[in-house]
Amino acid sequence: MSEKMISRRNALGLGAGLGVAALAAPSIVQAQETLNWRLVTSWPKGRAGPGVSAQRIVDRINAMAGGRLRIELFGAGEIVPPLGILDAISNGTVEMGHTAALYWQGKMPAAGFFTTVPFGLGPVEHQAWIELRDGQELWDELYRPYGVRAFMAGNTGPSMGGWFRRRLTGVEDLSGLRIRVQGLGAEVFARLGAVPISIAAGDLVTSLDRGTIDAAEFLAPSTDFETGLHQHAPYYYAPGFNKPNGASELLISDAAWELLSPDLQRIVVESARAEHTLGLADAHEQNAKALNDIIATGNVTLEGFPADIMTAAREASDALLDDIAQSSELASRIVDSYRQAFSDLRGWSALSSDMARSLVRS
Repeated sequence: MSEKMISRRNALGLGAGLGVAALAAPSIVQAQETLNWRLVTSWPKGRAGPGVSAQRIVDRINAMAGGRLRIELFGAGEIVPPLGILDAISNGTVEMGHTAALYWQGKMPAAGFFTTVPFGLGPVEHQAWIELRDGQELWDELYRPYGVRAFMAGNTGPSMGGWFRRRLTGVEDLSGLRIRVQGLGAEVFARLGAVPISIAAGDLVTSLDRGTIDAAEFLAPSTDFETGLHQHAPYYYAPGFNKPNGASELLISDAAWELLSPDLQRIVVESARAEHTLGLADAHEQNAKALNDIIATGNVTLEGFPADIMTAAREASDALLDDIAQSSELASRIVDSYRQAFSDLRGWSALSSDMARSLVRS
């Protein structure tokens, strides 16, 4: 057979292949049709810390998805109330949300373990529990009845203890004190005699200004300073025993998740994971600067919690974890797993922290 005939046959074969491809093109385009999703948050757009993290996650997914998945971000209250995100995703109102697991402890007593626990795991320890132990598996099991799944998606780091309108001298000063506080820390304060009040972030300043509350625990210096809490309560307390970690979560409905191809699922997961790392570094940088700015105002006194408050709070926290463990078989497994991680990881955490402090002093 001549080279000319071979070339002609190859050309005909190529043409036929192109014809088949042309016929298949509409179905290929259809298969890659853009998914337009909405992501709602528990914070205002751009709010230091979690608001910035939400925007970066959306931008990251949109950039990597190649036009196959487009996510639009909505701040707290634009579509869904700040504390209504789990229900909105569960019932299909929206596909995604950026929030914190501690908001759902009324529905699931063990939910707070996936944000923070008083006197519990720090950010890196918590990530080790979720990513390298059985934390993610337990998280999936906890949320499964609601038809949603969650991934760590940002971290604001350890919180401060909160802003108080008057100085604390001992545990008796907490009796009847109205404090805005979230998560399991709210139950600890209640057991110490305080009156926890749930208030959305956007209403904190107004509540302090009007005297609706006597104290407010929010996050750390960066977010607290941006919110303006220093202008309404002069005593800033540490340590933030009630929130030693600040993990956010990316919530996705199971129905929406199943629409994603494996590579798009991986993009979503890695976008969330990347934000945990960047968010934590960003928080450390911004909090260091904001703390200096807060002190520079001259209107704020940094205080340490009195020793008897810390002792009573630790005892109340231990008892609270015991109570949560008794709420269900799954909750018991979550508490046991978390406590084991704390036991296994805390030795190195304490030693490395001591070394870091010695370097600062040297």
